[in-house]
Amino acid sequence: MGRAEARRAQRRGARRAPGRGGIRRLFTWRKMLGTFFGLCLLVMGACVGLYLYVDIPKANALAERQSNVYQYSDGSLLTRVGDGVNRQNVNLAEVPEVVQHTFVAAENKTFYKDKGVDLKGTTRGIINTLTGKGKQGGSTITQQYVKNYYLTQEPTISRKLQELVISLKVDQKQSKSDILAGYINTAFYGRGASGIQAAAQAYYGVDAKDLNVSQGAYLASLLQAPSQYDWATASETGKKLVKDRWNYTLDNMVEMHWLDKAERDNQKFPVPMKPKPAPGMEGQTGYLVEAANKELDKQGLTAEVRQAGGWTFTLNIDKKRQKELEKAVDGRLESKLDRKGNKVDATVQAGATSVDAKTGAVVALYGGVDYVKHYISNATRQDYQPASTFKPLVFAAALENGAKTQDGDRIGVNTRYDGTSKRPVVGSDTPFNPQNEDDVNYGDVTVQTAMNKSINSVFAQMVVDVGPATVKKTALALGVPDKNFPERPAITLGTMNASTWDMAGAYATLDNHGKKVTPFIVKAAKHQSRTYEPVEGVGGQAISRKSADTVTSVLRGVVDSGSGHEADTTAYDAAGKTGTSENNKAALFAGYTPELTTVVALFGESPNGGGQVSLTGTANSGRANGGGFPAQIWADYTLAALNGGSDAKFDLEDVERGESTVQQTPSNSPSTTESPTQDPTQDPNPPKESPIRTPEAPVSESPDVPPVSESPDVPPVSESPDVPGEGAGAGRPGDGNNIANNNQPAR
Repeated sequence: MGRAEARRAQRRGARRAPGRGGIRRLFTWRKMLGTFFGLCLLVMGACVGLYLYVDIPKANALAERQSNVYQYSDGSLLTRVGDGVNRQNVNLAEVPEVVQHTFVAAENKTFYKDKGVDLKGTTRGIINTLTGKGKQGGSTITQQYVKNYYLTQEPTISRKLQELVISLKVDQKQSKSDILAGYINTAFYGRGASGIQAAAQAYYGVDAKDLNVSQGAYLASLLQAPSQYDWATASETGKKLVKDRWNYTLDNMVEMHWLDKAERDNQKFPVPMKPKPAPGMEGQTGYLVEAANKELDKQGLTAEVRQAGGWTFTLNIDKKRQKELEKAVDGRLESKLDRKGNKVDATVQAGATSVDAKTGAVVALYGGVDYVKHYISNATRQDYQPASTFKPLVFAAALENGAKTQDGDRIGVNTRYDGTSKRPVVGSDTPFNPQNEDDVNYGDVTVQTAMNKSINSVFAQMVVDVGPATVKKTALALGVPDKNFPERPAITLGTMNASTWDMAGAYATLDNHGKKVTPFIVKAAKHQSRTYEPVEGVGGQAISRKSADTVTSVLRGVVDSGSGHEADTTAYDAAGKTGTSENNKAALFAGYTPELTTVVALFGESPNGGGQVSLTGTANSGRANGGGFPAQIWADYTLAALNGGSDAKFDLEDVERGESTVQQTPSNSPSTTESPTQDPTQDPNPPKESPIRTPEAPVSESPDVPPVSESPDVPPVSESPDVPGEGAGAGRPGDGNNIANNNQPAR
């Protein structure tokens, strides 16, 4: 075979052999371009078909919406909300033009020029929906108006596509003025207000025609997150976010030449007035509904979704236990207060949260004297300190992390500490020397005795031994929120912020042998077109069972023979801890039985503006503290909630037994008033004869510590209402004769 023939044969073989040449012929540029144009034609055809198929529907039936029903756990009615829409339509001409522009500046600067849709934003919204990233977003004012007026709030792809097509048609058939009027008249602003007229009344007590530019900018800013941005109930983060959006709105108005720069610079943030509760929210009802709604918001079932109505919300609230909690507060506290004639009594606020430790269900809640009179819930507010109710968590951290003392001894129930008042902590870069109650020096004491008497100097040193960062990590795992929570020795005094709800979760976790308990109030939510997933009340191990059970064993001693003895009875097995914050501004008792965990608190709140004030002198009882009214309320409620008592006992495993029966004698006498001490010849734990509770002289707790700077270079923390002081105070239970000065430290 010649060379020419060989080359021809090679070429024929190459043509027959599969390979890259064949793939190239399959994906030629002509074929790919044809495929691309074919797909484009299909998409265009689908869009045209969708446009022709979807018509502008009739307005939705918001005006005829159903009410939402809130029920107790047994299905009996708690309240019915929203029998109609709180809305009064106004003509756009009645709304000042500059206020109209605030909504455009906040939501859709191109509103007057666009075609009613934002394709890029809509595409992003659809992707967010497909990937489960929450709110769709990316809507123009026209799209939001269409959603509010013609469609529903359901976050589905089909609704989003309908919204897109209808918006295009609405933009063609209606003027921009009509669309804007429809938008501001149908939008939901929170506080039950739909439409700008209802919103103007709800937030500023004026008609829409009398709104100014700053107020309009706030209402426009609200629309992004009505519940989160309501100034009256917003967290510090929420307040910052809405203020940022308010500034963003005004800056956009300057950019669009709707507001003069000099006038913009003169605007001050318009703090709205306090909300007025809706009818049917009197007593504890409003607090229960509010707690449920906040939980639903976090689960994605927002106020915007709920306003359409038709929901039945069943709460975990046990009707009987709820009534017993209210009765206990009224009997032990309210009946003894003279709110009109006594300035101190007028400041007292009570709050409580009761949780089933096995499930996390909130079975009872006390938010205040009356929701229509005091809209801030004392059960869920986080602006006060938990004080010495935090000390058991310090001990839990020591046990969980195998912490050792400065001498290298493993910390346990019988570890001995120096209980000298004002003793400087050892081993810390941050100096700290807290004072014990009445400046009592206890000398060498066990951890059990230190917990019984809430000795500040002992637990200050324990925080250093464990490490403030480690203590904080354990506390967060147990459920304490990360609010004003510095990693410094003073945290031993509970200087962070936490609500009764938060602390009930932490103590329920101890009660549940260290398995994390998250309080939740909504048992079920039913609607014909949507399902709801309730909160998971119980999670994994936050700390080991051994650590949790050991803390429980120690806290039994606090109830049996310590500062929490007011909660003691033979009717049930109990563990708990008292606490009183700096200058007696708050007093708490956190306690639990094998079935039930409850935290009760008193707060000193100025009637004029809500600042924190001292509880000293409440009901003429001297220094207020957790071992007084809170422990008494807790005991009365728990006895009734358990139907007169319970035979259930704590199932404690592998715990170190403490010397709870040993009575420690202070090494020095109190520098001012004397702390009650037990007769050394008397049995510290005499047989319990009767479950009937009678008032006794309270046992001393370690007091509030005056504000102490932890470092020579750091000035004392402000004691203003908005910035809690450095030292967490505590006093001892008042017996009517112990009138201490307001600067006494608390335990």
